[in-house]
Amino acid sequence: MTITPEQIDLWRSSASETQNLEFKEAKNQYDTKKLCRYCVAIANEGGGHLVLGVADRPPRAVVGSEAFPDTQDIAEKLFQWLGFRVDVEAVTHPDGRVVVFIIPARPKGTAYHYDGAYLMRSGEDLVPMSEDQLRRIFAEGQPDWLEFPALQNVSAQDVVQLLDTQTFFDLLQLPYPTDQTGVLARLLGERLIVRNSHGPGFDILNMGAVLLAKSLRSFSGISRKAARVIVYAGESKLQTLSDVTGEKGYAVGFAGLVQYVMGRLPQNEVIEGALRKEVKLVPEVVIRELLANALIHQDFEVGGASPTVEVFSNRVEIANPGEPVVPVERFIDGYQSRNERLADLMRRFGVCEEKSSGIDRVIEAAELMQLPAPEFLTGHKRTIVVIHGPRSFRDMNGSDRVRACYQHCVLQYVLRKQMTNQSLRGRFGLSEGSSNTVSQIITATIEQGLIKNDPNAPDSRRYARYIPAWA
Repeated sequence: MTITPEQIDLWRSSASETQNLEFKEAKNQYDTKKLCRYCVAIANEGGGHLVLGVADRPPRAVVGSEAFPDTQDIAEKLFQWLGFRVDVEAVTHPDGRVVVFIIPARPKGTAYHYDGAYLMRSGEDLVPMSEDQLRRIFAEGQPDWLEFPALQNVSAQDVVQLLDTQTFFDLLQLPYPTDQTGVLARLLGERLIVRNSHGPGFDILNMGAVLLAKSLRSFSGISRKAARVIVYAGESKLQTLSDVTGEKGYAVGFAGLVQYVMGRLPQNEVIEGALRKEVKLVPEVVIRELLANALIHQDFEVGGASPTVEVFSNRVEIANPGEPVVPVERFIDGYQSRNERLADLMRRFGVCEEKSSGIDRVIEAAELMQLPAPEFLTGHKRTIVVIHGPRSFRDMNGSDRVRACYQHCVLQYVLRKQMTNQSLRGRFGLSEGSSNTVSQIITATIEQGLIKNDPNAPDSRRYARYIPAWA
């Protein structure tokens, strides 16, 4: 492949650097160790191009690079250092010499390392891949946990006794078959069960059990995957009021799980007009979407852990096993599931929304009710979402306000709009007299590298618009 100046200009016009594209100025020389590390990281992320001689900030001017005058020599050295081949081309652009490293994708089931570090990119930095990410890579091409049998060589009668087939057909809005053969045929078609390869019966796959089990306790290998709901007396874990573990499969038990959690939430008194009314700490749409996410996007390979809901007097924390596939700061606009077939079935059951829209709804609901912005966190082998109860703007700290500003900006961007001082005032329920306060929040969010001025907006503070920093 020959890289042309026109291709360089096309890359420069990209809205932002991507997994497959990295720009570096490198006018004179470029550190070979850093070069090796970037080649490894880009290969681990699916391959792409490292471009030297182009500024990495818009408008990405071609500054020219004198690095690596002998492209064949550096290509040979990279092969010796890395163990995989990287092609190198020098492109004569009208504005200067550009050096392009064409980096292949790693083979399936393999990750590359340099000096023992399996690298990936995180913003401007190169970081080691997590244990969770490496395990997923090395398991590529192997059967997924959900595709393994939970029970083997059981009879047709056992299948319909162990799985809630009536609710299965109800969720799909299909009439229940007139005979057992029709029921089994549908389960086989969805690969929730398979015919046993050695006996006359059927294998119930983990997918079928985790979704449709009448009782997860009937399946010893997945009983620990049941959702757990813990309710505390106050804002800490000192006093536990209840600790209950669900029994039903995720699909057949989802509506009951949502209602159970809603029934355990504290109530707040609000005044609407002249009337006082009791409302739940968190709206049902938020609980529903986050519970669905926790069930669907968990890492089933993490042993001894299950989706957990913890209810406090002032917040709800929902956690699932496994670190997220998508960075937490991209939850609103990004989508990728480690359990795509499970996610597809749950969508068809009506349990969750279309791809990536669930978190959007959570943020929209928080803004509509002027709640503090949800927190998306990663812990050791788990992902946590914290939903805070009502708190006035005055009682929000700086971190709360910046987080809300960033989430509002991303949500507006997803909706093909831009955040303004006015729109952010509306998110916080503030009057026009609070413009200076909101400007300070916007400035703090810019300084943290989360948002930036829209380069296409008028050059005026009054009419300024803002977009996410990664846009």
